[in-house]
Amino acid sequence: MLADKDRIFTNLYGFQSPGLEAAKKRGQWDNTKAILALGPEAIVDIMKKSGLRGRGGAGFPTGLKWSFMPKEVKERPHYLVVNADESEPGTCKDRDIMRNDPHTLVEGCLVASFAMRAHACYIYVRGEFIREREALQRAVDEAYAANLIGKNNIHGWDFDLYVHHGAGAYICGEETALLESLEGKKGQPRLKPPFPANVGLYGCPTTVNNVESIAVAPTIIRRGADWFAGIGRPNNTGTKVFCISGHVNKPCNVEEEMGIPLRELIERHCGGVRGGWDNLLAVIPGGASVPLLPKSICDDVLMDFDSLKNVQSGLGTAAVIVMDKSTDVIKAIQRLAYFYKHESCGQCTPCREGTGWMWRVMTRMVKGDAKVGEIDLLQEVTKEIEGHTICALGDAAAWPIQGLIRHFRPEIERRIAEFSKVAAE
Repeated sequence: MLADKDRIFTNLYGFQSPGLEAAKKRGQWDNTKAILALGPEAIVDIMKKSGLRGRGGAGFPTGLKWSFMPKEVKERPHYLVVNADESEPGTCKDRDIMRNDPHTLVEGCLVASFAMRAHACYIYVRGEFIREREALQRAVDEAYAANLIGKNNIHGWDFDLYVHHGAGAYICGEETALLESLEGKKGQPRLKPPFPANVGLYGCPTTVNNVESIAVAPTIIRRGADWFAGIGRPNNTGTKVFCISGHVNKPCNVEEEMGIPLRELIERHCGGVRGGWDNLLAVIPGGASVPLLPKSICDDVLMDFDSLKNVQSGLGTAAVIVMDKSTDVIKAIQRLAYFYKHESCGQCTPCREGTGWMWRVMTRMVKGDAKVGEIDLLQEVTKEIEGHTICALGDAAAWPIQGLIRHFRPEIERRIAEFSKVAAE
């Protein structure tokens, strides 16, 4: 279990004030000038050595991503964009950071922007997050008032921070669609290459990072790369905010060590599964877009990128959705299929047509009104969508259905057989 001294977000539950003075007492803005004095290359090097992997879902090494930015600023300015469009079903970690510990993010934006030679940063906040945006804006205003950021600030790096409110589109969580939306255009993903590090916001070098990835950076640099790398497992280091919801006795957000066993996470922090561990049916371990896992795998799987990849799922945003045996698992996945159909931007044919087709087939399978052969057809269509679209929404729509077929095919077949029997009578 993670020791309290190793926690980065010490006000995740809002027991203390989110304001600047309280944040300073918790260790934020502690000699930030000394961090910047290290220089951009040294900061990026510390982030690389820490082993931090992006906390937004893909798990790409953060320090490596920062290093892609050009080393010199030429005629085009550099930008940092923070992805606070937290729209993945089941995920609710960034909202608590913005609401209760916003100065971790504000300070992180300054440090990360300096490391990438950016004088401006935009935080793109999800459209439904009203109170979160207000709390974040208060923190930004406090930082400006205290001359921590802005022109001629006490840290010696001119830096402006803007909070931008989205309109509530899931697709804008994809980094290039977010950039399009930020520019005032329709939120649709761009073709890559060119990548944002070369041609990003307003055609300038840009890095897009998740809230949690940026918010942990100052603490990692203060405490050292070895401290962060010493938590968790190789290639899966550090702390992580997990959001556990569904059929547990005490749903919660909790910062824990990467690689904690799933069962320990649920039983230690959430009071266990409703009705006991044996009442568990399945768990979606990383937000709605990753394949579910049946109880047999949940018994001993570890919660990190590589362990979950090895069981054909993923850590994603670490949003753990617990389903007990009262769950109609086919209906649950059908509901997710509807979500992805609804949120598809319609730009790519496989996703535009495929998500609707999969949802309609899944709707019939909830009742059992299908043929057994359609299960393989559905699997085949998910493979035709997966990897054939500009962004990962196609994959996100396909994977929950693939997980259902992989682990609960007998239940689908049983339902079809029952429906056929009733129809014949």
